Amino acid sequence: MKFKDGYWRMRPGVRADYATSAHDVTTEPGSVRILAPTREIVRRGNTIDGPVLRVDLSSPMPDVVRVRVVHLAGSVPAAPVFDVRDDHPGVEVSVDAGQVSLTSGALTVRAGRDAPWDLSFSAGGRELTRSAGKSLGIMNDQDSRHFLVEQLRLSSGELVYGLGERFGPLVRNGQSVDIWNEDGGTSSEIAYKNVPFYLTNRGYGVFVNHPGRVSFEVGSESVSRVQFSVEGHDLEYLVIHGPTPADVLRRYTALTGRPALPPAWSFGLWLSTSFTTDYDEATVTSFVDGMAERDLPLSVFHFDCFWMRRYRWCDFEWDPEVFPDPEGMLRRLKERGLRVCVWINPYIAQASALFDEGAAAGHLLRRPDGTVWQDDHWQAGRALVDFTSPAAREWYAGKLRGLLDLGVDAFKTDFGERVPTDVAYADGSDPERMHNYYSLLYNQTVHDVLAERRGPGEAVLFARSATVGGQRLPVHWGGDCESTFEAMAESLRGGLSLGLGGFGFWSHDIGGFEGRPDPAVFKRWVAFGLLSSHSRLHGSGSYRVPWLFDEESVDVLRAFTRLKARLMPYLYGAAVQAAREGLPMMRAMPLAFPGDPACAHLDAQYLLGPDLLVAPVLSADGEVTYYVPAGTWTRLLDGESVTGPGWRTERHGFDSLPLLVRPGAVIATGARDDRPDYDYADGVTLNVHEPADGESTTVTVTDSGGRPAAVFEVSREGSRLRARRIEGAPAPWNLCHAGTHAAAAPGTDHIEISLTAKE
Repeated sequence: MKFKDGYWRMRPGVRADYATSAHDVTTEPGSVRILAPTREIVRRGNTIDGPVLRVDLSSPMPDVVRVRVVHLAGSVPAAPVFDVRDDHPGVEVSVDAGQVSLTSGALTVRAGRDAPWDLSFSAGGRELTRSAGKSLGIMNDQDSRHFLVEQLRLSSGELVYGLGERFGPLVRNGQSVDIWNEDGGTSSEIAYKNVPFYLTNRGYGVFVNHPGRVSFEVGSESVSRVQFSVEGHDLEYLVIHGPTPADVLRRYTALTGRPALPPAWSFGLWLSTSFTTDYDEATVTSFVDGMAERDLPLSVFHFDCFWMRRYRWCDFEWDPEVFPDPEGMLRRLKERGLRVCVWINPYIAQASALFDEGAAAGHLLRRPDGTVWQDDHWQAGRALVDFTSPAAREWYAGKLRGLLDLGVDAFKTDFGERVPTDVAYADGSDPERMHNYYSLLYNQTVHDVLAERRGPGEAVLFARSATVGGQRLPVHWGGDCESTFEAMAESLRGGLSLGLGGFGFWSHDIGGFEGRPDPAVFKRWVAFGLLSSHSRLHGSGSYRVPWLFDEESVDVLRAFTRLKARLMPYLYGAAVQAAREGLPMMRAMPLAFPGDPACAHLDAQYLLGPDLLVAPVLSADGEVTYYVPAGTWTRLLDGESVTGPGWRTERHGFDSLPLLVRPGAVIATGARDDRPDYDYADGVTLNVHEPADGESTTVTVTDSGGRPAAVFEVSREGSRLRARRIEGAPAPWNLCHAGTHAAAAPGTDHIEISLTAKE
């Protein structure tokens, strides 16, 4: 939200009261409290009749500083609040006549005692950012709304990333962003997944710990500042030191939670009925048969909305006219080795029997006058489950348990964005702050019941809406996009931006959602989709089985599905890292290469895990221009070398795209290509690319539960490439370099390859 008209003037009807100094300072162990008046205090009379901001400085963990600003404390809602870790680390507090400072780890915040207001953040003797004069304050507008606002300085050349799922350019500078979940597709400024956290190329991040609407002006009201504002009387933000973007993400996710590790089977290909298409068990069987007949590995079958009866979503009952034997159908699918996912949402249609049941028990969201909140969007007379009520959550979870007992394995948790604010929650939560937070309660309820019935390592969602903490509950997909190359690009930007908010696992509708993609779009999207963390064929009014496009689509889907399966030892290792460290599987180039200025704005390519560079082809003719960072990279699909730094323009067939291996990387590939969940260590091949003399690399191959199954050390000594197994039970394994393969002899744990002939 903009409050100024240019640099000097306020907008009509806006009154500003800015903090002027740290006039009154008190300290306690681990914290500092500042009273910041909004007028200069030159005599005692200036302390009367005027607002004073309370500014508390503390630290929840090393290298993180919390700033909490309160105006009228009695007007601050108690709920909801994000679950943020607080370790109460040891900090150093210093106070003298000129300033007060608090140091946590390498990060120091200093507040000047005299006017003008000055709050600076530094690490290693280098200033990161600063709240200077006319930055922190109170805004009252002509509608008597009350806001708290802060502005943090942007240095010359500083670039801002993040703020959740955003479909425009990856760099946020110059953008106005409202943190407010909405159902708006992938081609506008609004988003399904909003996260009030950003990071910059200057070595720090900022998390605004506020669950409701947060308005960001990123170099857009004042071009040298990031402004954020909230309506109400409290504003808390945390400055997180890196120094690298990866370090910032590790600390942010340590604060707000890291993703659960999805089950290995979820990384295979998902096939959907699509949204409004006509289907029954015969249709489903024909799709599954068609995939098998064409040798297309399939892991999950998904039933979208119309598995339930029209006008009754969600009553969690199979449409008896279309699916007269759901238990038998699910059993038959599972006998073919498939997992089953079904679509749900948090809305209860008036025609559903659950409406009367939920209303009578008090499980549905109500208006302030006590009546059930309803409208006719999506389903006639829809109501919302009140997830602030433990009884309502248990009621909803009970309906899901019935589906799990029937054989369902996963839920697509659609919607959760269209949440009203003219309501009264069961626990008294503030409706404005609940708007985004609702998505967290909804998805947490579903994830918990999956973990309860299937086990923690087997719980997986396909979720659309999210906010802070939602990253703990994977997987998320990008929402409704068109079936065009432009939509493919905007979906990618949204996913990379979301990853910069700690979301480790992300997917999208292969081929696009709205409309029917032409074969070229479909085939290019298949390659991108199978080189994403999760891969789903889904559409709106048309099916997404490949033979309906052309026979080449079948071949392309087969090739990339099998490639992903072979890469699972490497990919699941990246998934384990995402769960343990908070680093996304699909990494934006500024995250992966923070020291390379050529990567700062790149949003059409990414790293998949730590070592694979992917540049999706966004054209029918196959022409793609992409950037290669420094070093000699290897094209995975044909073994050719590509040297950077520099730009390349290439033309690729539908069975290809730029897929490069980082210099010195060891990519573990599996012995199977027909499924994603298998014994990764049995027959694993260690593919070594451009090893440096004297360097050694440790490679851990996990099992399909994320536990170490085998550990190898690979090193180059002159013309010899050596590998040895240092942990793990005896099993066949292989070493490969530049087309030369060697297998470990039975009972041995060492392999050597001569490099002389290859270099």
